[in-house]
Amino acid sequence: PLIALMKNQVDAIRNYSEEDGIAHFLNSSLNKSAIDQVKADVLSGKTKLLYVAPESLTKEENVEFLRSVKISFYAIDEAHCISEWGHDFRPEYRKIRPIVNEICKAPIIALTATATHKVRDDIKKNLGINDAAEFCSSFNRPNLYYEVRPKTKNVDHDIVRFIKSQPGKSGIIYCLSRKTVEELAEVLRANDISAAAYHAGMDSAMRSQTQDEFIMEKIDVIVATIAFGMGIDKPDVRMVIHHDLPDTIEAYFQEAGRAGRDEQRAFAVLLYDPAKDKAKARKRITDNYPPKEFIADVYHKTCDFLGVGAGSGQGHTFMLPINDLCRIMHLPILQTYAALHLLTQAGYINFQEEQEIQPRVKILISRREINDYGLNTEQHQLLEILMRKYTGIFTDLQYIRINETINPQSKEPISTHDILVSLAQRHIITYIPHDTANTLTFTRERQTDIYLSNQIYENHRQQYINKLKAMVEYADNTLYCRSQLLLSYFGENDADICGSCDVCRSKARGERLEARGERLEVRGERLEVRG
Repeated sequence: PLIALMKNQVDAIRNYSEEDGIAHFLNSSLNKSAIDQVKADVLSGKTKLLYVAPESLTKEENVEFLRSVKISFYAIDEAHCISEWGHDFRPEYRKIRPIVNEICKAPIIALTATATHKVRDDIKKNLGINDAAEFCSSFNRPNLYYEVRPKTKNVDHDIVRFIKSQPGKSGIIYCLSRKTVEELAEVLRANDISAAAYHAGMDSAMRSQTQDEFIMEKIDVIVATIAFGMGIDKPDVRMVIHHDLPDTIEAYFQEAGRAGRDEQRAFAVLLYDPAKDKAKARKRITDNYPPKEFIADVYHKTCDFLGVGAGSGQGHTFMLPINDLCRIMHLPILQTYAALHLLTQAGYINFQEEQEIQPRVKILISRREINDYGLNTEQHQLLEILMRKYTGIFTDLQYIRINETINPQSKEPISTHDILVSLAQRHIITYIPHDTANTLTFTRERQTDIYLSNQIYENHRQQYINKLKAMVEYADNTLYCRSQLLLSYFGENDADICGSCDVCRSKARGERLEARGERLEVRGERLEVRG
């Protein structure tokens, strides 16, 4: 989600300038060549605003580079990620303040759209800005029509009918699983609705294309996991539908709030099946916080799977194919993901999902042998460029920038990827194409015993349960204005009823029927008197 946010905001800033270098981002989606261009533009003074992912900020080479640059201001977006009491705690955010101190001091602003009083205090404490001025606008969105609808057996049909009642309008549908995302997007397309799927399992090029087509209104509806939407600046989204119950009020409010940013009427619809959704919520607690013994088991089985022995591994990064790990080591996949994230919070590892992995190449033959293989012009030219640019390519796999390594002059140029594949098929090189993969870095040598503190496990588990309960109570509610409930959660206890949510509309209908009944009763009395 942070990568999508950066791309969207950098694109928007560039629209205000003739110089593309005015804004850049630095994150895991960039290869070495692109990173070099970013740094060159920053050093030349072209770049005025640089977006950096927290994961990228922790890399020593980036810290060293930023020390050489005059930085006048730090803006920390999605600042609730700093707080362990927030709904999207990310340990990397906790490292921002120490790294800022290491680079250079400058004014700091922290921004978030979803923070309770407790989270706001935690943000200030962790950034060392306890005396900072605090500006908190109202969470009220009077143009949003909140509604909870029954999730029936014909939920796909209900969604299609609702979308078709608003033809040509933009919408986002959030689902918990990638499988549901793909299936629902297909159903919408089959019903002549312009729709596309979006989730972290898609490659970055496809995600970027889908996001761009949605913003440019080539697609009406995005069906997505929570990977979509952070920072998306599309003011005319008319509906946000939650196919599944979110984990927290914060997540629901943030996702629903992507509708109606132009302040025109928009709908935030939650589809809810009390029995099934409550059962799923109970399972989510176990999935997100499996037993401590299981977490330790995952740690040791992951070490064994990666070939990391006792007392070794510190500082080493591995690609971690979760499906293979779970299949070979007989581990349940959802709980394994959760265990790896908890081990990250505890400081044993740094597990990152769906990181961009650039292509890698190793030459398997010696320089002298190259002429013995009868290579064509393109193959020979490419090998020459690789040997010149990557000095260690004979001994180790080297990350390469494949679309800039060669530019064949033939009438029908072959793609660099195809040339590399042809060389790999002849066992001249080892070639690992561009991919997305989970990565795991050992921040300590392999430990014998795994300890999770109450702060990491028990407290966070109870906090997760409390937040999930609040979400269930919101969905169950039929008595109180939904807008008032949401606002009170964030500390606004004096808000008026909205008059537009399903609860307010239902009460208004009841009052009208009651008034009509009274009028009929009076009329009946008159008729009786007249008789």
